[in-house]
Amino acid sequence: MKWYELMSEEVEKKVNTSLSSGLTDQEVKQRQKQFGYNELKEAERPSALLLFLAQFKDFMVLVLLAATLVSGLLGEYIDAIAIMAIVLINGFLGFFQERKAEKSLQALKELSAPQVNVFRNNEWVRTPSKELVVGDIIKFTSGDRIGADIRLVNVKSLEIEESALTGESVPVTKHVEPIRENDDVSLGDQENMAFMGTMVTRGSGVGIVVGTGMNTAMGQIAELLQTAQAMITPLQRRLEQLGKILITVALILTLLVVIVGVINGHEVYEMFLAGVSLAVAAIPEGLPAIVTVALSLGVQRMIKKNAIVRRLPAVETLGCASVICSDKTGTMTQNKMTVTHLWSGGKTWTVSGTGYDVNGYFFAGETEIKPSDHKTLQQLLTFGVLCNNASLKRTDDDIIVDGDPTEGALLVAGIKAGLSNDFLANQFEIVEEFPFDSARKMMSVIVKDRSGNQFVVTKGAPDVLLGVSKSVLWDYKQQPLSGEYENKIKHAIEGLASNALRTIAVGFKPLRPNQQVVSEREAENDLTFIGIQGMIDPPRPEVKAAVKECKDAGIKTIMITGDHLITAKAIATQLGILPAGGKVLDGNALSKMDVEELENIVDDVYVYARVSPEHKLKIVKALQSRGHIVAMTGDGVNDAPAIKASDIGIAMGITGTDVAKEASSLVLLDDNFATIRAAIKEGRNIYENIRKFIRYLLASNVGEILVMLFAMLMALPLPLVPIQILWVNLVTDGLPAMALGLDQPEGNLMKHGPRHPKEGVFARGLGWKIISRGFLIGIATLAAFMVVYHRDPNNLGYAQTIAFATLVLAQLIHVFDCRSERSIFHRNPFQNMYLVWAVISSIVLMLIVIYYPPLQPVFKTYAIEPRDWLLVIGMSAIPTFLLAGSLLTSKRSEARS
Repeated sequence: MKWYELMSEEVEKKVNTSLSSGLTDQEVKQRQKQFGYNELKEAERPSALLLFLAQFKDFMVLVLLAATLVSGLLGEYIDAIAIMAIVLINGFLGFFQERKAEKSLQALKELSAPQVNVFRNNEWVRTPSKELVVGDIIKFTSGDRIGADIRLVNVKSLEIEESALTGESVPVTKHVEPIRENDDVSLGDQENMAFMGTMVTRGSGVGIVVGTGMNTAMGQIAELLQTAQAMITPLQRRLEQLGKILITVALILTLLVVIVGVINGHEVYEMFLAGVSLAVAAIPEGLPAIVTVALSLGVQRMIKKNAIVRRLPAVETLGCASVICSDKTGTMTQNKMTVTHLWSGGKTWTVSGTGYDVNGYFFAGETEIKPSDHKTLQQLLTFGVLCNNASLKRTDDDIIVDGDPTEGALLVAGIKAGLSNDFLANQFEIVEEFPFDSARKMMSVIVKDRSGNQFVVTKGAPDVLLGVSKSVLWDYKQQPLSGEYENKIKHAIEGLASNALRTIAVGFKPLRPNQQVVSEREAENDLTFIGIQGMIDPPRPEVKAAVKECKDAGIKTIMITGDHLITAKAIATQLGILPAGGKVLDGNALSKMDVEELENIVDDVYVYARVSPEHKLKIVKALQSRGHIVAMTGDGVNDAPAIKASDIGIAMGITGTDVAKEASSLVLLDDNFATIRAAIKEGRNIYENIRKFIRYLLASNVGEILVMLFAMLMALPLPLVPIQILWVNLVTDGLPAMALGLDQPEGNLMKHGPRHPKEGVFARGLGWKIISRGFLIGIATLAAFMVVYHRDPNNLGYAQTIAFATLVLAQLIHVFDCRSERSIFHRNPFQNMYLVWAVISSIVLMLIVIYYPPLQPVFKTYAIEPRDWLLVIGMSAIPTFLLAGSLLTSKRSEARS
């Protein structure tokens, strides 16, 4: 039902109510029984137990649980307990993260007005908003929150702030007349409606409730929140892919070893145990824990950069974002209307300064001027302050406007010229005021100066004020408003509007001595048109540079706003978002497109204006269907569904509603678009660090597997016992891998485009690096084992200790090679002192295991003789320096040629 198209009498009839008496208590109870209470319904949530158990559905976790079972069957209870502890820690971390994640609907409920004035049984009563029903008559005044969707039937200077729903920064002036248009009218343009959760900023009104609960505009958003699916992150996809690869390799190797051993004459039972040991070795038990630690450390760094991460995988997702969909108001702009241009008598002046900062300068072209030297400019500014109800308030760290933002802009412009309220109060007295009315689109005051002269000052929409003017100030003289002057004024209005400026005109009329003016109509006629003030919500100064940096990093920025198309286009051009030839779409055009049509053009669109929540969701889905990783920023209730459906939802911490914050993965403490750039860099670095320790862990594990596999193929005894393998996986692998998570980014991190969302974890040569280094580590370890074993076949335990030490040192040298995409020689090893200390700690722990007598029986080790350390160190250095040296030589040869 398009309530905005109907007359108030038609609405009254449709909902079966009476403006003269309201509903009866019996009618209210009947409607509540039929349609329910005026509250937002929540989707069923899983119990805490089911949420906890869901943490163990991840494929990698299932692999680890299988490893726990195998270790227990082998009698390696210490191994089983260690793996199980890791699984439980990860489960609890995920559980507590998700318990905080689904509070969006609760925050939406809190936006409902707790009490409303409703007309029932022929009298006005106060009642909880949840008890409202369709057909109730309610009234409200400045400061009230609207309790349901209503069709207005009576208004007096009514303005309602709807930014939480529409994204529009300026309060909407309301009226009661029907709106009849061919196309659907967006929420922001339904000026005879008021919506649940919005705030009355000025005036008063009466309306008929036409929508409650889930049948309101707010309810539609709540439903979108329930149905919007949270996306699986790229990191989760890659870890799942990795887990599948590892379990496949483990099963194949287990089967291969068993078959080869049986063929070579070993007993089936003995070979089965050996094969299972290899399967355990193939799984990096510490990987999930290290990923969690790396993400947590990234979260701590991002807090210092004014970004709070609500979901750990979101940190990494930022690193591969290819599109940022950003709300305009308050995110890219300051949400502070500012006068930038003034026009009078054919002359245009500009004024510097943004926001509500009262410091600024006036210019005629490039020349700075004093307003007091230009009579018409001084009058234009003076009357803008006199015909004004706003005031400025200073807080600890900012200046805010108490009143209408447009009037606040006029007040600040006057103060920049030295025309404060206090200054003018000594020269003028306000005798009478005729408040702004949406039908008149004007406000007037009657002013008396020190000499006792009275005059009317009027401000309002330029076209309306022009219609009630009979003269104009031109060249400092009052001229009759001829057609020529009227055309010049209209041309000036169009010029300011084309630059996305909101325009307010000012006029005046002297009164005869003792003349009494008793009505607006009597005051607002035969005016002298003085001029126009043009204002805009200015961009944040740091956003332009942030947009450029994102562009350099291959990330497209899209502006999505509820504001008007011309304004959005102008701001987007100023910020460098809209390139030459870039497309701009408004809500009407978007409504006529299905998702497939939007998908065909979505890559060419940079600005969306006058959009609704459904539109935002459609845009996000269209981008995702084109393969983009979408970051959606916003602060209003209207942004929440799209924030939740996007790959990475970003909410504003200062101006953001609770709903937006709860639906998001990331909250910006400073509401600064530029902070997103720092977050993206951090996200990219975290992913690269995760690749580094995956490279390190898997190359190490490949080395362990090949040592044992080659020994089986060569009919040798096992070079490593299972407890040594697990010690390497959890201790030698774990500490350096965590230190890699703290590695600094390489210099070109923000100079290349985002990685493709479907890029596998082994892309960009990582698979080859893992296999080649792992192969050499395995060969070097086996060679050291064979040398010592053949020297004394009766001392197998000593040979196994040599293999253990060689494997550990080879991995600890290899970890420095993992810091660079090129080779160990391309980065300073002492740049990451966490890694240096981790390696030293691992070496100390290895020496304790080898030389501390109480631990020797547990780890099956023997004290290594000094001469054999030369063998251990020499063999462990070969895998890293052999390939790194050959790579460096080939690079130099290419450079010489």
